Amino acid sequence: MDDKIVARVSASAGRRWFGIMSLVVLGGLLLSVSLSTPPALIWQLFLLALSLAAFLMALGMYRATQTSLELTEEALTDSTGEVLFHVADIEKVERGTFAMKPSNGFVVITKGPQAFRWRPGLWWRFGRRVAIGGVTPGHQTKPMADILSTMVARAEGQL
Repeated sequence: MDDKIVARVSASAGRRWFGIMSLVVLGGLLLSVSLSTPPALIWQLFLLALSLAAFLMALGMYRATQTSLELTEEALTDSTGEVLFHVADIEKVERGTFAMKPSNGFVVITKGPQAFRWRPGLWWRFGRRVAIGGVTPGHQTKPMADILSTMVARAEGQL
């Protein structure tokens, strides 16, 4: 197996902390509203649940964005070793303006469905789609998308 890293994407520090702090502030505001001017009990519980969800999302984003994504000739993995997809499984790479993709990112369509996974701010995988981006800088994701597109074209004999 070729372990040479062709491209790497990691979260930009400024975007990472802005995303985390936005979720913390949202959780704090929801908590404040639910406790300072309590509406009916059901709505108060709903706001408390949303507040907890925002705090948990911030924690999830903090943990997820500590890792980076590494592209080799074989697969795209994160720095913990989890395989997002194998290059041989790619059907196409979408990075156009109207593609449903994360900020500064791209979407890879695989040949078969993948297990659902989500790393807030970094990547998600649902069905045949794997989306990379969010709090990642465009100067890292654009070259990775170009390299993946070239790999797919080479595998299909177009290059």
